[in-house]
Amino acid sequence: MATDTLKSKPGAQAGATAGLRRLLLDNGALTALVVLVIAMSALSGDFLTADNLLNVGVQAAVTAILAFGVTFVIVSAGIDLSVGSVAALSATVLAWSATEAGLPVVLAVVLAVATGIACGLVNGFLISYGKLPPFIATLAMLSVARGLSLVISQGSPIAFPDSVSHLGDTLGGWLPVPVLVMVVMGLLTAFVLGRTYIGRSMYAIGGNEEAARLSGLRVKKQKLAIYAFSGLFAAAAGIVLAARLASAQPQAAQGYELDAIAAVVIGGASLAGGTGRASGTLVGALILAVLRNGLNLLSVSAFWQQVVIGVVIALAVLFDTLRRKAGTTAPAAGASGGGNKGKQALTYVIAAVVAVAVVGATSLLHNGSSGAAKPKIGLSLSTLNNPFFVQIRDGAEEEARKLGVDLTVTDAQNDASQQANQLQNFTSGSLSAVVVNPVDSDAAGPAVRGANKAGIPVIAVDRTVNKADTSALVASDNVAGGALGAKALAEKLGGKGTIVILQGQAGTSASRERGAGFAEGLKDYPGIKVVAKQPADFDRTKGLDVMTNLLQAHPDIGGVFAENDEMALGAIKALGSKAGKSVHVVGFDGTPDGLKAVEAGTLYASVAQQPTELGRIAVRNALRAAEHKKVEKMVKVPVKVVTKENVAGFEG
Repeated sequence: MATDTLKSKPGAQAGATAGLRRLLLDNGALTALVVLVIAMSALSGDFLTADNLLNVGVQAAVTAILAFGVTFVIVSAGIDLSVGSVAALSATVLAWSATEAGLPVVLAVVLAVATGIACGLVNGFLISYGKLPPFIATLAMLSVARGLSLVISQGSPIAFPDSVSHLGDTLGGWLPVPVLVMVVMGLLTAFVLGRTYIGRSMYAIGGNEEAARLSGLRVKKQKLAIYAFSGLFAAAAGIVLAARLASAQPQAAQGYELDAIAAVVIGGASLAGGTGRASGTLVGALILAVLRNGLNLLSVSAFWQQVVIGVVIALAVLFDTLRRKAGTTAPAAGASGGGNKGKQALTYVIAAVVAVAVVGATSLLHNGSSGAAKPKIGLSLSTLNNPFFVQIRDGAEEEARKLGVDLTVTDAQNDASQQANQLQNFTSGSLSAVVVNPVDSDAAGPAVRGANKAGIPVIAVDRTVNKADTSALVASDNVAGGALGAKALAEKLGGKGTIVILQGQAGTSASRERGAGFAEGLKDYPGIKVVAKQPADFDRTKGLDVMTNLLQAHPDIGGVFAENDEMALGAIKALGSKAGKSVHVVGFDGTPDGLKAVEAGTLYASVAQQPTELGRIAVRNALRAAEHKKVEKMVKVPVKVVTKENVAGFEG
C-alpha cells in the first residue's frame, strides 16, 4: 500500500505536467499575447493607457477582418494571396461609384461588396473547375485586382463619401467603429465555422478532401462558397481601411495578405488544413498589432521591427509543427464537447484576470517615474527605402542630438494605413511633438486630426497634410520643382525633340505634384513631345527595367524626366553610352548618388531639394512648437537645379 502511494505521486506530477503542457499547446497564441502585454506594459508606461489599447484594437481591425476570411480558406487547406488587392479594389469601386459615377451610397456599398464576392468566386472557379493550385490562382487575382484598382482610380486616391467615412470614427467619442466591425465579423466567422453545414464542410475538406468527396460533400461547390466568403471579408476590410483614411488608396493594403495569413497561423490554424477557429485568428491579429504598437512606443528601429515580426511568424509555424507532432490540435469550432468549451472559456477568463492584474501592477510600477526627461519627438517618414528620405532622417537625427531631443523615427514603407497606425501610436506615446512626411496628404489627415485633439503639435515635412491642422509645413515646392525640371530639359534639347517620363509610385502626392509641375512647365515649349509615361515606383531597379522596355518602342528619344534620382539612375543604366550624349536625363531630389552622376555627366541635372536641411528645420520647428514658441506656418527650403557647372558648390 505504501508502495502504491509512492508510485502515485510521480504519476500525479506527470499528469499535472502533461496537463499544463497540453494547455499551453492548445492555447499557445493566447499565452503569447498575455506575455506580450506584460512585457510591453513593463517596458513602456504609455502602453497600458485606454487610448493606446483602443489604438491597438483599431490597428488590428483590418488585419483581423481579412484574416477571418482567410481562416475559412486555410481551414479547408487552401491559401488566398489576393485579399489585400481585393480589399483595395472594393474600396476603390465604392469611392468611384459614389463620387464619379454618382450612385447612391447604399448602392455603391453593395457594388463594392459584390466586387469582393465576385473576385472570390473567380478564385474558387479557377481552383475547383480550372484545377489551378490555390497559390497560382490567388496570385493571379492579386495582380488583376490591384491593376483594376489603379485603372479605375487612374492611380490617384479617391475621396470617400462622408456617410461611409463614419466607419472610421468613434461611437460616443471613445469606442472606435472599426473595432465594432471587427467583433461583428469575428462572431460571424465563429458562427459559420461552428454552427453551419458549410463550416463543418470546411473542416472535412481540410482534413481529407478525397474522403470528404467520397462521403457525399460537393467539394467543388463548397470551395466556390469558401473563396466567396474570403472575398466578402476582404471587401469589408477594404471599406473599413478606406474609411479610416477618408479616401480609397489604389495602393492600399499591399502585403496585408501576408499579415492575414500570419494572424491565422499564429492563432493556431494549421496550413495543412482541418484546424482553426475565429478566436485564435483574433488573438493572432492582436499579437501583430501589439508587437507593432509596442515596438513603436519603445522606439525600436523600423528595420528591426520587420525582423522581430518575421521571427514571430516563423516561431508560430514551428509551434504548429511541434503541436501536430505532439498529437494535439486546436479544436475545430463546433466539434468539441461541452467540457472542452468550458475549459476554453475558463482559459480566456484566466487570461483576462492576468491582464487586469498586469494593468494594476504596471501602473504602480510606472507611477512616479516620469521625472524630468528630454523632449520626445516622433518622425514618421513615408519610406526609408529611398536616399532622399534617408537624408531627411539623417538631418533630423543630427539636429535632435544637437538640441538634446529624444527622436523616434518610423518607416511607413509607402503604406498610408501603416503611417496612420504609427501616427496614432505617437499620439498615445506622450510625445512633445510629431513630424510627419505623409505617404499621401489626404490619407494622413484623420490621424493628424487625432494628434490635434490630443494637443500635440504636428509639423509636416516635404508634403502637406490635408484637412488637418499643422503648426508648420517645411518643404520645397514639388510643383515648382517639376516646372524647373521641364525648363532645364527643354532648354538642353533646344526646345524641340521627344522625351519620356518615368513616374513615381501611383497615388502618392509627390508623384502627382512633380508630374503636374513638369506638365505645366512644358507648355512653354510646344516643340517638345512626350511620347511615353510609365510608373517606375521611385525605384532604381524598376527605372532600369521600364527604361529598357521604353527604348524598344522609342529608340530615338532625346530626353528623359524622372520624378526622382533613383529612377533617373536606373534610366542611365538602361541608356548606357547614350546617357549624357544623345539622350539627356533630368532627375529630382539631389541625392548623393544623383549628384555624383551629375558630376560624371551621365545625369544632366537634378532638381535638388536639400533633404538634410529639411530634416534639420523640421525638428527645430517641432521643438519650438512643443515649447509654445512662434513658428512660421510655411517654411520654404530653396529648390535648385544642379548641373555639372554648379554641382561642386552644392550641399544637400
